[in-house]
Amino acid sequence: MGSPLIIRRVLGDQPFSEIGEPSAVAVDEQRELVVVGGDLGYLGWSGYGTDHYRWRQYRVGIYGLRDLRCRWVVETQRPVHSVAFHPSLPIVAVGTGAYDGGYAYEGELLILDLRSGLSTSVQRGAREVLHLEWSSDQALRVLVAPVDSFPGGRYDATTHTYAFIAVLERPDWSNVAARSVERDEFSGQRIQFQRPAAEVVVGHAIAALTALTGEPWELRRQVWDVQPLRDGRVLACLEGVLAESWRPDGQLEWRVSDEEGGRQLVIRAGRLEAWVNVARGLWHWVGAERVTESPLVVRVSLANGEVLDSLPLDSSVTLATREDGWLALRSTDSYTQGWAALIRPAGHDLEMRVPLGGFDARNHAFPIRHSSQLYFLEGKDREEPSQDKCVVSVDPDGVDGEPVLRELFPLEWDPERAGHLFGGPGIEVGSVGNRDLVHAGAVHNGAGILPGNVFVVRRSGLYGAVRWVFTADFPVTALDGDQDTVYVAFNSGELVAIGTPDGTVRWRQHLEIDGHPAVPLSLTLIGPGNLLIGTVDGRILDCLVE
Repeated sequence: MGSPLIIRRVLGDQPFSEIGEPSAVAVDEQRELVVVGGDLGYLGWSGYGTDHYRWRQYRVGIYGLRDLRCRWVVETQRPVHSVAFHPSLPIVAVGTGAYDGGYAYEGELLILDLRSGLSTSVQRGAREVLHLEWSSDQALRVLVAPVDSFPGGRYDATTHTYAFIAVLERPDWSNVAARSVERDEFSGQRIQFQRPAAEVVVGHAIAALTALTGEPWELRRQVWDVQPLRDGRVLACLEGVLAESWRPDGQLEWRVSDEEGGRQLVIRAGRLEAWVNVARGLWHWVGAERVTESPLVVRVSLANGEVLDSLPLDSSVTLATREDGWLALRSTDSYTQGWAALIRPAGHDLEMRVPLGGFDARNHAFPIRHSSQLYFLEGKDREEPSQDKCVVSVDPDGVDGEPVLRELFPLEWDPERAGHLFGGPGIEVGSVGNRDLVHAGAVHNGAGILPGNVFVVRRSGLYGAVRWVFTADFPVTALDGDQDTVYVAFNSGELVAIGTPDGTVRWRQHLEIDGHPAVPLSLTLIGPGNLLIGTVDGRILDCLVE
């Protein structure tokens, strides 16, 4: 099976893009190499919370010191605290870890081979490595966290304030077997240790990257939505950016920064403005009270990025659209009584609200593109609304000017399985009067989303009858397509093209930029065989399918 995806251009590219938010930097002048540890970010927001399952967000990248080109990228299971080049051998030591939130300080000591790009976890068990440095060719000095917050079997609230120094010795660190460093080798002197604030760590790392590039280095992460404009420009929203516009020549036209950033884009008003769903989840202290700003939807001029207006909301929302211009804002954070607020094609005001059965809609988003209806998921069972969902539509025209809610079919199509299904992105296909839904989702259980439990399904839009099902192991991050092909992106980095009529796999490949892995987060089909892809690392790809 071929890999026909061709990247024509990359927008938002810069040195060190592959690692996300930097947390550790080391430079080796003699080898002319740079190693950077970083974090690509959490794949979830107040309106969509299932992308993070099986997601590994932490990275280590090896770069050339002179050209700043990426040589290798490897994943790590936990945040990267420290990196150090060996004095003479072609290896890098990497210390990772984090508190699990309730008991243990878990992490790894990794040895990264500069020749192959392969990493080896050399410690037995999981112990957070806070800092490391080479004392000699044979000796590695490490600073490790306590094993857990219950030393001696009793809870100790001060375990985050101290650490242990240990010196690990090996005759040849380039030939250390996996899990061969025993737990007792990390025993050492206890010292007071104040963990630096995350913003301080990131600030120092960004300053180091700025020094290497010779110009201010700005973090780009998580392109949540990307849309083409008719004049050839590309519109995107991402972490820390409410919206930005790229000209056809690949230059940034304008950008509207935001503390958290946009999550969804809808082009409206004769394609003169964009409505942006803006995330609001961060909190700050006001006196003794912890405060989170109100969610909002913002109108932005496509001419110059001017913020025209904003709609403060009493709930986070997801946006749903209809082909004729109707827009709906569906509440996401109510377990009791949900709602959808409707806005006319040429309107700016929330004119009416339709009650919807309540559940935590973050795990059950249902954004359907190219749609003749406003689709939602609604919980039917009052006691377990999230586990008994139906696909419904809202007709804004309704009866006597009042919107009408119509129940279409259960989200679960297999009565024997009777599963707890999550929603996902989709499209509407077919002809007038004979429309089908192609949508993604997942079967959930107590352990999360297991391999094989992710699906893309084509169903009759009228009765929900299944025409074909494609299953996968990793959550779907984005989906778009037409009558011929459905393009599906996964948080594993894979892209799959599925035949719309029969569900056959046309091709599949893992996304790479300049030979290094990238993860698609958003995807829009511009025209036949022409895709816009927004990546987790903040880049935008203009792609052709041969």
